[in-house]
Amino acid sequence: MGILCSLALMAPVVGSADMELKFGVYTSKKPTDMVKQSRPLLLMLEENLSAALKQKVQIRLEVAKTYEDGIQALVDGSYDFAQVGPVSYVQAKEKAPGLEVLAVEGLKGQKTLNGVICVLSNAVIATISDLAGKKFAFGDEFSTTGRFNSQLYLVEHGITSKELSLFKYLERHDRVGAAIAGGDFDAGALNERTFKKLLETGAPLRALAYFPIDGRPWVARAGLDAKVKEALRKALLEIKDPKALASLGEEGLSFLPGRDEDFGATRKAVKENFRFTP
Repeated sequence: MGILCSLALMAPVVGSADMELKFGVYTSKKPTDMVKQSRPLLLMLEENLSAALKQKVQIRLEVAKTYEDGIQALVDGSYDFAQVGPVSYVQAKEKAPGLEVLAVEGLKGQKTLNGVICVLSNAVIATISDLAGKKFAFGDEFSTTGRFNSQLYLVEHGITSKELSLFKYLERHDRVGAAIAGGDFDAGALNERTFKKLLETGAPLRALAYFPIDGRPWVARAGLDAKVKEALRKALLEIKDPKALASLGEEGLSFLPGRDEDFGATRKAVKENFRFTP
């Protein structure tokens, strides 16, 4: 499975939890750092769940090495619930129809976020059409922002793989930004929160275009007890503490009610991805 780490969020306590739930995420930094970052939110979730289910609940964070490993763990039931990208959800749902959306990460009440196509701040590139003949960096081959939605946006604005002199998948959003800032690529696609963080560190980048992406879903495995599933959904939607929500990676994000129908745009991006490499 390629699981890097499985870590409890709480220090040892007297007695054991009545229920343990496994929560899965992709690796984006050291597993110990991810536990530290996620601790406030998941401890609050544990508290809400324990109260709702009237029994002590402990959440164990499991970190997957790759998008593929994370998808497979959700599909085969290794995770009870997981935070995944929209494309990962769509792909997992095809393999395991019983998967169910618990909530969606949204911003200002909207269940969509932004992806960014960026270039060097002093680049002589003013429009998407100016990318013809240029080198373009994408993220992971399974990424919503780093591949599928950004490639559909390029296609709809007249740029396919044939118009680019080179394109490459660099796996992570931060690597895409660093590669552009370092002059290795002329442009690239990354999520808005990573783009903002790079700007804050002084990276010489400029947004060329923004494109919409569906918010990240939190998903319950097929076959999870209905009572637990509903308690999870309610507990997520009840979390309003800004400090706890900060672990979602962008200021102002919150949990919103979600359903499978929210991911129509993602399904279109996956279905029409062949248009980028005709």
